[in-house]
Amino acid sequence: MLKTPVHVIDFEGSRRSGIVEYGVVTLLEGRITETRTRLCAPTGEMQAREIQQHGIGQALLGNAKPFSEDWDYFAGLRSSGPLCAHNAGYEDALLKDVWSCPRRSLDFARPDSGAEIATWGPWLDTLQLYRHLYPDLARHNLSALIEIFELTKKLQTFALKFCPETRCRFHSALYDALASACLLLHLFQEPALKEVTLTWLLQQSASSDNAREALSQIEFPDDA
Repeated sequence: MLKTPVHVIDFEGSRRSGIVEYGVVTLLEGRITETRTRLCAPTGEMQAREIQQHGIGQALLGNAKPFSEDWDYFAGLRSSGPLCAHNAGYEDALLKDVWSCPRRSLDFARPDSGAEIATWGPWLDTLQLYRHLYPDLARHNLSALIEIFELTKKLQTFALKFCPETRCRFHSALYDALASACLLLHLFQEPALKEVTLTWLLQQSASSDNAREALSQIEFPDDA
């Protein structure tokens, strides 16, 4: 189990509308230690197909404040541990549209070096992890992986405990973050992966061969 907090994030919205909902699940040593979610005022137009997908219309948003007001919270997350998402490039792009970079913080890919960086990544990415570890699966989207690995009951238990009553479904930010967290926790139960390091997970999460190669040059620490 990792001894560094991992913050699993999901955003609803688009680069046109901005982030209209976020969900965050913090994992530490194989358990959920904190969750957080809220609706956010859009910064641009929401298209009808987006509203149909995530179910967040103007009436639901009410007097929601913009996502940009949560700088201290998200910068604090990044300083305490790596961020994680399913298809993390999307969350990374939406974050960068609001804040190009966080405060300088430890490079969790090189924890023993003490090096600091000012980037939102490197990210843990459950999409890339499952693509690399289970390449023969026909589908690697979030809902399919939850079904394939029989995690629906576990996800529903978490959702009933942590999610707003009206947001217990896919394309709800905290629900999707919990689904991604379930996938990460599932990996820790695999016998061959129980002792994996954070460095290795970050390497396997890289979306390109060049990025994986760069991270593969890192000497693995004994304990993450």
